[in-house]
Amino acid sequence: MSKEKSKDKPAKERVVQTSGSRKRAVARATLKKGTGLVRINNVPLESYSHKYAQLKIREPLVLAGDLSNTVDIRVDTFGGGVSGQAEAVRLAIASALVEYSKDKKLKELYLSYDRHLLVADTRRAESSKPNNSKPRHARQTSYR
Repeated sequence: MSKEKSKDKPAKERVVQTSGSRKRAVARATLKKGTGLVRINNVPLESYSHKYAQLKIREPLVLAGDLSNTVDIRVDTFGGGVSGQAEAVRLAIASALVEYSKDKKLKELYLSYDRHLLVADTRRAESSKPNNSKPRHARQTSYR
């Protein structure tokens, strides 16, 4: 028996999976080596319906430079609204790119540009209180 490794078998492909959340929206990103294709809920980023959301999602890709052209990213997102989903997707994409590249300069660039590219925003809407239709506004006064 030969101890040489078989050259017929392909090397195991490196896949990175991350998630991001914003309010009620959750996004799960899968990143692997590829040609720069980005799909959100099986829709290419170029065909994504909301232009504002497209611009928000492109930010980490533009900042990453050539790295974003060498990987394929597939994102599944659900819950929340359009803006919340866009924020969740950009968080998932940015953290996937940092984890895939293991580049400290990229991480510092994201943090200096916008901290919310790598750190989730933990704020949530306040729940409604009993006997009131609004969470706080209707019964709280600023004067005494």
